[in-house]
Amino acid sequence: MARICELTGKRPIKGTRIWRSGKAKKKGGIGMHVTAITKRRFFPNLQRVKAVVDGEVRYIRVTAKAIKKGLVVKPKKRTWTKEQQAAKTAAA
Repeated sequence: MARICELTGKRPIKGTRIWRSGKAKKKGGIGMHVTAITKRRFFPNLQRVKAVVDGEVRYIRVTAKAIKKGLVVKPKKRTWTKEQQAAKTAAA
């Protein structure tokens, strides 16, 4: 399964991890020196959520940013309609 947001299309990006040694100049040292650089990947913060897509409820993988922006339409949690509930309370 790809690590891609279904709404925004955000995907992993390439980057580097940099190791440094030494004491910073502002702390009285002679400065930081790079000792190693390795490749790495930055992954999007994907969440699996239940959402309404094209009128049907299904699980999708979206980024937390898309959820915060309100791009995800969540389904109603109840399985009954207001009319059914009103009829049930009136009968009781």
